[in-house]
Amino acid sequence: MIDPQQIADDVIRALDEDIGSGDVSARLIPAERDISGRILARENCVLAGAAWAEAAFRRISNRIQVDWHKHDGERINANDELCTLAGPARALLTAERTALNFLQTLSATATVTRQYVDIVAGTRAQILDTRKTLPGLRMAQKYAVTCGGGHNHRIGLFDMVLLKENHIMAAGSITAAVQTSRQIHPELPLEVEVETLAQLHEALSVGVERVLLDNFDLDGLRAAVVLNQGRAQLEASGNVDLTTLRAIAETGVDFISVGGLTKNIRAIDLSLRFDPS
Repeated sequence: MIDPQQIADDVIRALDEDIGSGDVSARLIPAERDISGRILARENCVLAGAAWAEAAFRRISNRIQVDWHKHDGERINANDELCTLAGPARALLTAERTALNFLQTLSATATVTRQYVDIVAGTRAQILDTRKTLPGLRMAQKYAVTCGGGHNHRIGLFDMVLLKENHIMAAGSITAAVQTSRQIHPELPLEVEVETLAQLHEALSVGVERVLLDNFDLDGLRAAVVLNQGRAQLEASGNVDLTTLRAIAETGVDFISVGGLTKNIRAIDLSLRFDPS
């Protein structure tokens, strides 16, 4: 689960962006009026982001009650009721858009992830996210990936050494780049990106334990698995979508990383409906 402070920071930033100097529309509602309502799904999805939505409502008023009937990671059907709400009308109206934005965006990431995870079921491949996240929502989206059954790759540039083409070119070779990395950051996981079988052979020869196979075709992936002989974990990346996914997984790679889990998403259709007074 995400650190509660991270959730609070995300919500505060989003509410500040939306409310600015004040919700001028909500001021038209009598301050003493209370109201109840419910959030409904308008399409099938996987739920994610309940904590962000609830935090948005409670940030505006601690009198708002939120009762969840569905939970993060759960498959949702169209017309399912996600939660019921009750509290001050002004506060509910002010927080509504921010709460729904979190739910719709994070549920979108969880839903797409679940599609990918379902397709590779029965193979050894695990679905990974990338750093191609919406600015300011990295931890939230990476949490949503786990709600969909996926796994997190590195969080940022600080928690894993990933030597890519330009790092290797600047260092002079894979061997030189790996040796320098082990000297400077012996405590961190190390992954090397390769573009050819010759580069894979070099990475394996210096004991690299995780290799990213960048834009290999299916024959290349199969050959890489044979060459590897289980020595390193192999990650396939590039040209991955729902139509190519199963074939990639069946080559025998350990991981498939997909930028589209967090980048190419469409908000899930949810709505908040207030009860007649």
